[in-house]
Amino acid sequence: MEELPNKYTLRHKDIPVAGIMVDPALGAVISIGRVYEQSHVPVGIPVRDGKMDRGAFNQWWRGRAIPASRMGIQEALARLQIPDTQLLVEKSFALSLSDQYWICPEGRNLTWGQVNFFENPFSEDMGNILFGKNSRGRHISLLSPDNTSDGWLRKKWVIIDGARCLLKGGSGAIRQEPYNEVAACRIMERLQIPHVPYTLLMEDDYPYSVCEDFITPDTELISAWHIMQTAKKPNHVSVYRHYLDCCQRLGIPGIEAALDRMLVLDYLIVNEDRHQNNFGVVRRADTLEYLGAAPIYDSGTSLWFDKPAGFIRAGGKTAAKPFKSSHEEQIKLVKDFSWLDFSALEGIDEELREIVRGSLFIDQVRCDALVRGLKGRVEMLEKAVLSAGKAFYVDSVQGDLKEDRAYSAGEE
Repeated sequence: MEELPNKYTLRHKDIPVAGIMVDPALGAVISIGRVYEQSHVPVGIPVRDGKMDRGAFNQWWRGRAIPASRMGIQEALARLQIPDTQLLVEKSFALSLSDQYWICPEGRNLTWGQVNFFENPFSEDMGNILFGKNSRGRHISLLSPDNTSDGWLRKKWVIIDGARCLLKGGSGAIRQEPYNEVAACRIMERLQIPHVPYTLLMEDDYPYSVCEDFITPDTELISAWHIMQTAKKPNHVSVYRHYLDCCQRLGIPGIEAALDRMLVLDYLIVNEDRHQNNFGVVRRADTLEYLGAAPIYDSGTSLWFDKPAGFIRAGGKTAAKPFKSSHEEQIKLVKDFSWLDFSALEGIDEELREIVRGSLFIDQVRCDALVRGLKGRVEMLEKAVLSAGKAFYVDSVQGDLKEDRAYSAGEE
């Protein structure tokens, strides 16, 4: 006998947004009722004739599930006897530690204050299973924010001294990503770039990065990807320009300066995976007021993290995101370098050596290569800034000359 769809109300904190029906076998949203509060519909989802676009909503809904590429997820699903990560979302009311959306089952009188993970305890069973550990006792509770965490690296949410913290591991034989998070953090401290602080944790001789959730019960993170869904990108407009235009239309302050700093950081650390879902903006959930760019987070896929030591070279070819395919092209998007103090970066290469010291996965040869590589990236950035300054000067002079000629022509 075919199961009936599960009925819920999508809520934004305690504000009803819309009624939805979820396929119990697939976890997909098969029907959306009328919208109660259009202003509280998730950012980037179109509303026409009082109804949300179901395709766009399902894309947002799928984005709440653990990606199938997550390390250890297939083993976890087999152990839980659940065929798809999408089915995990309902197990925890679709709650997240990144925003204030959730689903309230029909007929249940639940409130945001009773269920949210910012203020209430949650189970660590799912996180332990994802880390390959046995859960305590026979009963496994899936009431966990781990059901809605994104990314492909092994990770779990824990509560440390009352704070919600994310533990994230490394990949491959080198396990370098946690060290990279800390190194990126030190660079941003020196350059006074707003960022999420990361520390290093060793557990069973494996390294993990630890960061406290920068989202609160009153705020939420909205990814750049969702911001860019608020308007159709014209073919002649670049992705970079489109993002700035979308932010401007939404009244989000300080985005261009924040992007300048993010692109400089990513150039220095050779970040290969600054995709549109790991940077964005923060807004207040109640008033929908945009506060500005989110602090920089998730910078581990950098510093030649998966390259053999012999391939670690400052000038070697590496992929870039989100606006250009190479860092050499992407750094040209930076409008203002006046904030950049190169003297603050003195000795950052040797600080990287101290960060990775003692690692069981990074040997001396690789350590030396990383130190040389980071020092070389600083030198390359100095040249790029000098080149940008010369180009700006030439453009300014040419602009002045054009104005002078136009003025002279007018006098004649």
